[in-house]
Amino acid sequence: IALVEEIKTLESLGVDVRQKLKISKKAHLILPTHRVLDKVSELDKGDAKIGSTLKGIGPTYMDKTGRNGIRIGDISGDIELKYNNLKDKHYLIMDRHKKTLLDLDFYSTIQLEEEKWFQSIEFLKSFEFIDCEWEINKALKERKTVLAEGAQGSLLDVDYGTYPFVTSSNTTISGVISGLGVAPHT
Repeated sequence: IALVEEIKTLESLGVDVRQKLKISKKAHLILPTHRVLDKVSELDKGDAKIGSTLKGIGPTYMDKTGRNGIRIGDISGDIELKYNNLKDKHYLIMDRHKKTLLDLDFYSTIQLEEEKWFQSIEFLKSFEFIDCEWEINKALKERKTVLAEGAQGSLLDVDYGTYPFVTSSNTTISGVISGLGVAPHT
């Protein structure tokens, strides 16, 4: 949903996003239930909360590493079945947090976001999905400049940062190399 909003903002400013943006087939999708799980987890921590952005990134990474996530490349298949299976898993987790959920109208939040989520999926289908690692390595082999941008500092690295006050990924150079699928070049 957030990506589509950013694309539409850029397009309204005259940027030809469709010619410039290619999306990795391996990029994981944040579901509406991921956002609720993020909020519930943070609320459950009480005074020990870590200051999550509540965007659902942590729960999305948990599904990625648990091999349950939904990736951009999955949307050409039976996305609704995959979505519902993962949502059911998330509801089981939410059932364990009933005390925290009493104050949240999380079902209506999810239902409202679901409609936007599926609309966003349809919008994204009009973009080119690529095998990012092939594109990046081809560019490097051709001696093109590749810029890797990130918004996190090394102290937020999940392995080397000020744990537990970290993000869900590796923000150091090792994260860039593995995240982009960069192979050694001579």
